[in-house]
Amino acid sequence: MISTMLMLCIAFTVGLLGLIMHRTHFLSALLCLEGVMLTLFIGISAWPGLLHGANVVPLPMFLLTFSACEASTGLALMIATSRTHGTDHLKALNLLQC
Repeated sequence: MISTMLMLCIAFTVGLLGLIMHRTHFLSALLCLEGVMLTLFIGISAWPGLLHGANVVPLPMFLLTFSACEASTGLALMIATSRTHGTDHLKALNLLQC
């Protein structure tokens, strides 16, 4: 039980560090965010089993649905920004530009 939670915490931390440190391209930021969401999904799915509970929690399905919607929206935004700005670099995206 402790090793499972430790591995999930390490995977979550690696995903967040990747999101913080590798912010050059929009796709790498989306992949790190997807890794964080999948780590949360695995953690919430394993939570009733780690507590030796037999009840089924619907929260993992909601999280997985949210993660799929987030991924599709992120890819659509990446395609739109690469078409308008010509690149997927995050530094090229500025809210003050028109």
